[in-house]
Amino acid sequence: MSLYDEGHTIAGWTGAAIATTGGAVAGLGVCTASLPVVGAGLAVVAVSVLVTWALHLSGWGKPPGVRPREQWGMRVRDTQARDGHAGCVGCRLAGRGRKRSAGAPAVVPASASGAVPAESIPLSPIE
Repeated sequence: MSLYDEGHTIAGWTGAAIATTGGAVAGLGVCTASLPVVGAGLAVVAVSVLVTWALHLSGWGKPPGVRPREQWGMRVRDTQARDGHAGCVGCRLAGRGRKRSAGAPAVVPASASGAVPAESIPLSPIE
């Protein structure tokens, strides 16, 4: 049985821990009115993004969506990371996942498929 298992990865927990530390340092800087400490905290948060991205690309982060139960463990590396994940912004930024696999359907524009474009619905009578 496959279910959603979001965020239970080495990349996710490591990035969250580093970002929490950076947020605490930035908060300390706000409380002490020290601009350099706030800057240092924000730099640590930026480092957390890079560390999480690097871990994701090395296979320690998994794609969103449904996965089999045997791939839920935190110590299980993602075997698809080298090729890139479909719809993953991090993989696209790294230049992965741009090629369409042989079995994947081609993207068809809405006008070519006969689909009717969605219309805007006013949210208030003023619009």
